[in-house]
Amino acid sequence: MGTVRQGDPAEQRHIRFEPDDRPPPALTVGMGLQFAVLTIAGIVLTPAIVIRAAGESDSYLTWAVFAAAAVSGVSTILQAVRFGRIGAGYVLLMGTSGAFIAVCVTALVEGGPGLLAVLVVASSLFQFLLAAGLSLFRRLVTPVVAGTVLMLIAVTVMPLIFDMVRASPEGKSDWSAPTSALVTILLVIVIALKSSGGLRLWAPVIGVAAGSIVAAAFGLYDFDKVADAAWIGVPDSGWPGFDFSFDSAFWGLLPAFVLVTIIGAVETIGDSVAIQRVSWRKPRAVDYRVVQGAVAADGAGNLLSGLAGTVPNTTYSTSVSIAELTGVAARRVGVAIGAIFIVFAFVPKFLALVLAIPDAVVAAYVTVLMALLFVVGMKIVSEEAADYRKGLIAGVAFWLGVGFQNSLIFPEYLEGFAGGFLENGMTSGGLVAIVLTLFTEVTQSRRHRLRANLALPELPRIQEFLNAFAARHGWGTPMTQRLDAVAEETLVTLLDAEQSGDAPDDRALRVTASKQDGWAVLEFVAAARGENIEDRLAVLDEPTADRPVERDVSLRLLQHYATSVLHQQYHELEIVTVHVNPASEPTES
Repeated sequence: MGTVRQGDPAEQRHIRFEPDDRPPPALTVGMGLQFAVLTIAGIVLTPAIVIRAAGESDSYLTWAVFAAAAVSGVSTILQAVRFGRIGAGYVLLMGTSGAFIAVCVTALVEGGPGLLAVLVVASSLFQFLLAAGLSLFRRLVTPVVAGTVLMLIAVTVMPLIFDMVRASPEGKSDWSAPTSALVTILLVIVIALKSSGGLRLWAPVIGVAAGSIVAAAFGLYDFDKVADAAWIGVPDSGWPGFDFSFDSAFWGLLPAFVLVTIIGAVETIGDSVAIQRVSWRKPRAVDYRVVQGAVAADGAGNLLSGLAGTVPNTTYSTSVSIAELTGVAARRVGVAIGAIFIVFAFVPKFLALVLAIPDAVVAAYVTVLMALLFVVGMKIVSEEAADYRKGLIAGVAFWLGVGFQNSLIFPEYLEGFAGGFLENGMTSGGLVAIVLTLFTEVTQSRRHRLRANLALPELPRIQEFLNAFAARHGWGTPMTQRLDAVAEETLVTLLDAEQSGDAPDDRALRVTASKQDGWAVLEFVAAARGENIEDRLAVLDEPTADRPVERDVSLRLLQHYATSVLHQQYHELEIVTVHVNPASEPTES
């Protein structure tokens, strides 16, 4: 992910509205309404499942659903508009997290809503820590881990979806649910495949509307639920409060909540990487400041969920699928979605209208989104899996996740372990991917480090360090000269980009050199600034009147000597990783 390699195509994506674009107000509201309508069911059903499974009261259920919709709206807006370092600045829908179902049920059974609220607040703090120090965890939370988790989301959800498709309500025709689902999925797919214009934007809502009409003809649509619901209202039960006893139940469940929270953060990282890939017409390097903002907003959503006394929040991976399906990625649409979620929270009639859509119709629509999401995760993994180790990690984690999800791996020992979190394929597979990645990092060859200043007078000292590194591994003069050239051009490129921003002179620089699979891997870590080197490399051959040719010289030389260049930008620092192959001549630029 994000690595510039020779021959990478700069394909144009079919995006109608990029994040910075301003769609017409009618289109913005219309898209926000259809996205919100198609997502609100999942937001309110998750707390319903948790609370009913735990045997809690209907009054608490009413409050939890209200709070979940309101918090989802606030956090979705936060993701879109970005408040300081909180938020991605992309359309990332926020909603209740299915990964927390098992541990939330256990918390309610052992201590009630007060214990659940305290656990959610406590675990949310770990997401803020992860967001602030994401650069420190970059070797663990990798694109391979994130892509594997995205694929496992589909694996986790699809068995439930297929059950919803084939289950016809008692007393109705056995063909009612399958027929409604078939009409929905066929319309969505046909419109998405054959239309590239405005009709494509409305493929999801057309499919769901048509499926609902067919379902109504079979008597599946619950009109009584809509008629009985109030137009405007707030739950009478009120806020459930906190349980500050901090007894054995709290300390026993906290590790499980923290682990599921971390896995949820990995899902958010995957979502924020993926949404950047599908939101621009021309591919861009991944900005990890966006990823940090997305994780921080996820933590803010969980904090608000705990304070409100409802189940935790997370990003919805269907955001990526919806953006790719419709071609609309304007952040104004994200604001509209969040605002509509908040309106829905205070208008029970709207919630009932959406919740009355038959399960089979919702399942058919989600099937399309999960298929697209699986492919997005697969693309992220495949771009990194050229290294057989990364491919092995992804393959083992994925299939173990499938095994745990389907209770095929020692179910007699693992059932109910730590609140049952290993029974979720996304959680268990993500944990396996993280553990294997950690093992790979720990057992790698020793890294050699040098601390210097980001300044040209430091170049001889850096080159001396690299010469000793090359001699230590038995590389001859050609490789030594290549490493010297890579160090010089990387340093010049960083300084050139620094001069175009507001960063001070003589920033601290750390150079790390290691040998991996016979290749030299150089890592340059410096304080953060603005421009991304990968994006500059991607446009080297594009004609422009705004960029002086001399600015490209160092980049072209770096591209000439390096096998690959990866530039990761975080709020606190930036990292340029360069791979150099001693067995081949420099590539032609």
